[in-house]
Amino acid sequence: MLTALAVIGLAVSLDLLVGEPPTAAHPVAWFGRLVGALDRKWSETERGQRLAGVGIAALAPLVPAAIAGSVVLAATVVHPMGGAIIAAVVLFLTTSIRSLLELTQDIVAATDGDLTDARKRIRGLVGRDASTLSAGELRSAAVESAAENLADGLVAALLPFAVLAPVSLPTAAAVAAWVKGVNTLDSMLGYPSKPVGTASARLDDVVMYLPARISAVAIAIAAVDPVALVRARAWAQVPPSPNSGWPMATLACALTIRLEKPGVYILNPDAALPTLADGERAVSLVGRAAGVSIVIAAGLVVLVSAGLGLESSPLAEVLLP
Repeated sequence: MLTALAVIGLAVSLDLLVGEPPTAAHPVAWFGRLVGALDRKWSETERGQRLAGVGIAALAPLVPAAIAGSVVLAATVVHPMGGAIIAAVVLFLTTSIRSLLELTQDIVAATDGDLTDARKRIRGLVGRDASTLSAGELRSAAVESAAENLADGLVAALLPFAVLAPVSLPTAAAVAAWVKGVNTLDSMLGYPSKPVGTASARLDDVVMYLPARISAVAIAIAAVDPVALVRARAWAQVPPSPNSGWPMATLACALTIRLEKPGVYILNPDAALPTLADGERAVSLVGRAAGVSIVIAAGLVVLVSAGLGLESSPLAEVLLP
């Protein structure tokens, strides 16, 4: 149990201290290049493209999973502490919160004046056309992305890792890498215009079902406003995604702001678009929700360990004296 907690603590510490590694050295970017190579015309028909996409969705995420699990297993064979450290690095590489919050904060700050910089920076978070967005709409886009990426970028990989880590660190690392692979496939291929990505989008919908809702719970807890989760039910299914609306709508209700993607959805429509102060409060709230998510993960480690009757190991006593 303590070993698993120490691994999660090390991964979180790495994120807070380092943030995102350079793109050229980031394994997620390497996997992205593989996905880019798979994004091609496999068939002359749409049905053929969809069938090819099923194979891609089934097999591609297994690549990072196999690599992550094998590396952690090999390191564990050499020395248990080495396996724990490598597992922490895998979790660090498959989760992210510091870089997300920093970019969101930068965009919110850039909306106070000339919007050129804000419109440029927002491309790092959302794919919508920002050329005509107002300051409030830019802040809304940034806040929406922060809420959604709490689920995609932290909770989705962290929670299954926490459940499996007390039993097997190699398996926990493999599953975290698999989840990140599924998320990456969806972000690159999961568009209506790409039949080859249909299966990836559906798989991501299944994988993100619980993380999105747990992220909404974390936001409500961090806001000390559990009723926000109840109010959010009215708008959680408004966005096209079956999952992203939950953390976004909960954040909108907790802060009493309107979040809007022009022409697509409006969440909490009776409120106003985020002000500069609202944007700053949103960044702070998502950061606290990330902390709540980490506490939930730690609780899962304790529950799983207690349920299986696992005891602490000598390694844990070294990592957590």
